[in-house]
Amino acid sequence: MLAEDLRIVLRDLGLVVPTVGVMAVLSLPVVAYFGEGYALGPFGLTALVSFALGLALYLPFRKAGEARLKHGLFVAAMGWLLVASVGSLPFFFISRQLGGGTLYPYADFSSAFFESVSGFTGTGLTMSLRPDLLPHSLQWWRSFIEWVGGMGVIVLMLTLIAGPGISAVSLYFAEARGEKIHPSVVSTVRTMWWIFALYTFASAVALWGAGMPPWEAINHAMTGISTGGFSVWPDSIGHYGSLAIELILLVVMVTGAVSFAVHYQAMQRGLRAFWHDTQTRWLLLLLVVGVGLLGLENLLLFSLGDAFRTASFQYVSAMTCTGFGTADLSGWTDGGKLLLALGMVLGGAAGSTAGGIKVIRLVLLAKGVSWRFRKIVSPANALVPLRLGNTVLSEQEASRRLEEAAVLAFLWLLFLGVGIAVLLHTVPDTFKLADVIFEVASAQGNVGLSCGITHPQMPLLAKLTLCFSMWVGRLEIIPVLMLLRALFRRG
Repeated sequence: MLAEDLRIVLRDLGLVVPTVGVMAVLSLPVVAYFGEGYALGPFGLTALVSFALGLALYLPFRKAGEARLKHGLFVAAMGWLLVASVGSLPFFFISRQLGGGTLYPYADFSSAFFESVSGFTGTGLTMSLRPDLLPHSLQWWRSFIEWVGGMGVIVLMLTLIAGPGISAVSLYFAEARGEKIHPSVVSTVRTMWWIFALYTFASAVALWGAGMPPWEAINHAMTGISTGGFSVWPDSIGHYGSLAIELILLVVMVTGAVSFAVHYQAMQRGLRAFWHDTQTRWLLLLLVVGVGLLGLENLLLFSLGDAFRTASFQYVSAMTCTGFGTADLSGWTDGGKLLLALGMVLGGAAGSTAGGIKVIRLVLLAKGVSWRFRKIVSPANALVPLRLGNTVLSEQEASRRLEEAAVLAFLWLLFLGVGIAVLLHTVPDTFKLADVIFEVASAQGNVGLSCGITHPQMPLLAKLTLCFSMWVGRLEIIPVLMLLRALFRRG
């Protein structure tokens, strides 16, 4: 990058990194409430490092020019790594104070970094074998970083800081966000946070009413609506054995996987807005089909009722990219694991907190096949528009959007293949190909379901590979490729 480009990127990174410090300060009342005084230092240090790094990056370059989209892509790619690095400090220092070991695996910094990346990307793969034995401060930090990560750290930054010199549009779209509720990006993100907070509160109240203790209800509401999936129990939602809790979380997970713009329309026009939206309608239909197929596959292992109950929760969790579970997946059939992997690859709606390739791109590519056939059999000078829901796209616009969807889908699958190839050579031979595909799809789709590969003692290369997959998946690849291209060209 040229010198001025670098100055712009460093300045905006200086605005992003302090969001972790703000989060650390907001966590201090939780630490005080539970009397975990040993955690005050680590959170205070995290805030200090975050603010100091932000000032060091911002002050020298505060008069740099306005950011454009290319700068925003670099800021998104580098910013998420910096945020995850600083966000790993509470995990690392608190675990070291508590003695490390199996109960506190974050005393190994690679595990602390993995947990932070998993949290901020809204993935939910965890290094903790016993999250129920973690101190409340770390349980809170896991849930809090997932809650913020579901919306996006740049979205949080734009909510807190909006003023001259900040190109909100460039940064917003660079963080894999495209929906706009209002003409102004700042108004859009503030409305999104209002909706997000309202749904989080409603989810917590509903879970509490269904019998979940208040602390656990708050944590699962935060990680459910953000489609993150961290749980305070090693067996996740299966710990409760409650149909009522499962039904509530099914609604919460689907809610998190629907675009915020559609939620806003539903608040204005009623529930019919969900069905009238093409992407939401396809999401619901694909969920029903996936649950049906997985339920049939599960008849090989379970009775009729259990087969479809476990299929419903696990498939919705997979396709909404949440990662909650009610069953041990290690004993499932390869067919069942691959069906879940397919759901994780597809993902939720664009404009939601879910990951994956996104339903709208699948719909666009499917309709694009039919459109291409119609163009082939039509006269050379005929205009053949593409209808997407209530929108009619011109040939030029249809070609552009199909090209973007095809390129992203190709890159998504390419990086999925790379992750699978690396993991096949780093995990024990006891794991089959279906297990490796499942784990990498879970990481890159920002899901968090695991068949047992993710573990504190997994090789460092495997940890870093899954971290890379989570990072690439959360940013939808393009910002990462732009950063890598710039780094290699500099070299």
